[in-house]
Amino acid sequence: MRGRNPRKSANPSLAQLADFKVGVDNVIFSVDTAQNRLLVLLVMRHEDPFMGQWSLPGTLVRQGESLEDAADRVLAEKIRVENLYLEQLYTFGGPNRDPREAPTSYGMRYLSVSYFALVRFAEAELIADGVSGIAWYPLQQVPPLAFDHNQVLEYGYRRLRNKVEYSPVAFEVLPELFTLSDLYQFYTTILGDHFSDYSNFRSRLLKLGFLHDTGVKVSRGAGRPASLYRFDANGFAPYKDKPMVFI
Repeated sequence: MRGRNPRKSANPSLAQLADFKVGVDNVIFSVDTAQNRLLVLLVMRHEDPFMGQWSLPGTLVRQGESLEDAADRVLAEKIRVENLYLEQLYTFGGPNRDPREAPTSYGMRYLSVSYFALVRFAEAELIADGVSGIAWYPLQQVPPLAFDHNQVLEYGYRRLRNKVEYSPVAFEVLPELFTLSDLYQFYTTILGDHFSDYSNFRSRLLKLGFLHDTGVKVSRGAGRPASLYRFDANGFAPYKDKPMVFI
């Protein structure tokens, strides 16, 4: 008597492989230091699914196009900016994350590789190209988004907070010359008012030695003139690969 072959008795449908379409979704942050706001770029969808609803800027990856090129293409189509930081965030591929998927079969699946970007607000120019529905939203005022984009945005915000605590990403989007007050305001906008008091923040950063005092001072209002600093990449090099929170 022959034993049963478990593979032959298994449900054939379980052996089917899903077909994937791959897209990229960009979480594009900026800091409006004039109004102390952390902003995220949203676009209005003009087609189903979720037509008329806000979403993160995204696209499906084209034939022969890398993920990075697709992410860059989305940025170039929505915003003109020279100084930015961009890195891959996470892959969201849960079943039924897109209404176009068949809910009860192994049909087409939509996988999203997300990226997060930090851009310099003062020089960022939004590109409308005659199509309405692109805007900076304060993070605390973001509406319900299409697909799982609220989850993607939340994940991106956590990454941004972690990134600014241990890496020099802030200096990639700040002006070349800045005061310590400018820098402190940048961090409080992202991390909140209570992450550190100004005195401790100033003392710790200056002791680490990667901020260069240019010797130039600037007057703002009635207070004492403030020194202008420049980020010193060589001075930061000893900390680059260390798991440390420098602020």
